[in-house]
This record gives sequence, structure tokens and C-alpha cells, in this order.
Amino acid sequence: MEIVDLNNVPDKIKEIPTDEFQPLDTSTTKERERIATPSLSFLQDSWRRLKKNKAAVISLILLGIIIFISIITIWVSPHDPTQQNVAYINLPPRIPFLDSINGFNGTANVAGKMVDKYAQANVPDNVNFYLGTDGLGRDVLSRLFMGTRISLLIAFIAALLDITIGVTYGLISGLLGGRVDTVMQRILEVLSGIPNLVVMILMLTVFDPGILSIVLAMVITNWISMARIVRAQTLKLKDQEFVLAAQTLGESRLKIAIKHILPNISSVIIVQMMFSIPSAIFFEAFLSFIGLGLRPPTASLGTLLNEGYKTFRFLPYLMWIPAVTLSVVMICFNLLADGLRDAFDPKMKE
Repeated sequence: MEIVDLNNVPDKIKEIPTDEFQPLDTSTTKERERIATPSLSFLQDSWRRLKKNKAAVISLILLGIIIFISIITIWVSPHDPTQQNVAYINLPPRIPFLDSINGFNGTANVAGKMVDKYAQANVPDNVNFYLGTDGLGRDVLSRLFMGTRISLLIAFIAALLDITIGVTYGLISGLLGGRVDTVMQRILEVLSGIPNLVVMILMLTVFDPGILSIVLAMVITNWISMARIVRAQTLKLKDQEFVLAAQTLGESRLKIAIKHILPNISSVIIVQMMFSIPSAIFFEAFLSFIGLGLRPPTASLGTLLNEGYKTFRFLPYLMWIPAVTLSVVMICFNLLADGLRDAFDPKMKE
């Protein structure tokens, strides 16, 4: 401590009365030091960053609309998607409020002339097929709703099973380590060496075609990437201080995995799941397109593509409609997954 010699203090300072010394007003200091933004949780902060990604927000809205329409059309549908009517085969789209536009007013080009196909088929004026009909007289719009619903159902079930199997396998392998981890990883290497498409085709030739067989064929190998990601994240977290403290306090490995490790890698799991959904949709569409998936009259995006490409030169809308729907759904899921990855990654924080 430095000692101040009062003899060296100027006389002007000595003459200042003590009653003029006032305590420092700390109100302005506290106001300046106050945090300008409110405290946010991890999910709130992630949602704030996700909202800044316009492509991800638009994709989320579109997917919400598509899923809502797919669910609500279980009970409310323009027509029966499986009902056949040979009198109404291959009718072009007819939308009442677009009757002045060729291609949407029920007319088609026949030998260079626009012909009203609805009048030829004696379709009542109050009956409209907004996206036309197929070769068996079934409403394309109703079948599109049904096909989108089944494709999304298969994709979500496959993604849920991927999470269940992959997360469990990865947690066990990462936490136990040692010989158990070595054996489990060798099993993964053997499974990953088999092409996915070959496994799916073999499964679909053994089981009867249907939703269950497609889901099982996807689950056999699709969970491997999830298991590897979860294992890598578990190995990174198992030596952290909070996990070592839990082990010191005597918590079991099951509780450590559920209470400590799983919440910290949940963002990685969600992002990986969002990437696996469009992959499952593509595989279902591909298998149904080549005739190894669902069987008519059940509709999916793949079966609609299979039916539409046969008459693509004459009735192109039968293929363009499911193709555009499939593309939009897959693009939206991929853009949303990219946005979630950026939102959940702390390194992307401003």
C-alpha cells in the first residue's frame, strides 16, 4: 500500500470542505452494464437462428402444408382414389375458375384441334377432375394425396426405426468401448460393405410387397450412418468433466447415456434424421417405380411415376405431377435439414 504524505498535498485540495464530496451515482453504471438481450435457452436460440434462414422457414411451411393436406384428405378427398370408371379414362385437367385457359378447361389437342374431352365422355358439369384422370378413370389429384401420404408414412417410420436402432447401437458401442466397441464396429463394416439397393431388392423378393416389407428393407442398412455418428459423438463426450463427475457419483452407464450424453447429441440426431427422411422417400419411390414396391391399387409417388411414364408422350401430366411433388418434398426436407444443422451448430452462432 502506498503511503500518501499530506504535506505534499496542494493547499487548494486541503481547503475543499468535506460536505462537497458525494457518493457515486451507480444507477447509470448499472444501466450501462445491464444485458441488452434476454437470456435464451438452447432451443430458443436455435429457433432464433433458424428463422433467419429464409429457405429453411419456407421449406418448413411447405412441408407443414403438405403433411396437413395428406392427413386431412384421409377423410375429405375430391374422389375415391381407388374407384375406376372406364367412361372417364385419360381426361385432361379441368378447373372451373380457369376455364379460359387451354389445358385447364377439359380440352385436349386431337389432330390439331382442341376437343372438349369432358363433353365427349358425357361428364356432368358439376363433376371436375382438377388434375385429370388416369388410364383407368381414377382421379389423379385424389391418388396424388394418397400417394404422398403413404410415401411420407413409409419415410417417417423408416426414420424412426433408424433413430431407435442407430442411436442405441452407437451409444452402447461408444460407452462400453474396448473389445465390445471393436466387435460392434467390425459388424458395421461388414453390413456397410453390402450395397443398400441389393439388400432391399433381396428383401422385397423374399417378402410380399407392401409397406412393411419396404420399411424392413430400408431399416436393414440405413441405420448404420446414424450409429456411426452417435458413436463418434459419444466418444467425444464420455471423457468430459460432467460425465466423469457422474461416474464418480456412482451413476450407472444407462443413466449417464440417457441423462447426460443423449441430450447433448440430440441436435446431431435431429439433423441426421432430417437427412434420412428424403433418402427413404427416394428409395420407396425408386422401388415402386421399378415394380418392387407397392402394388396397385395402392398409390405412392413411385407407383404414380410408374403409371405416368408409360403414357408420357401423350399424357405428360400423369408423370409431371408426381415428379414435381416428389422433387418439392425432397428439396424441402434437404433445405430444412441444412437450416437445422446451422441452427444447432454453436460454431455458426453470430
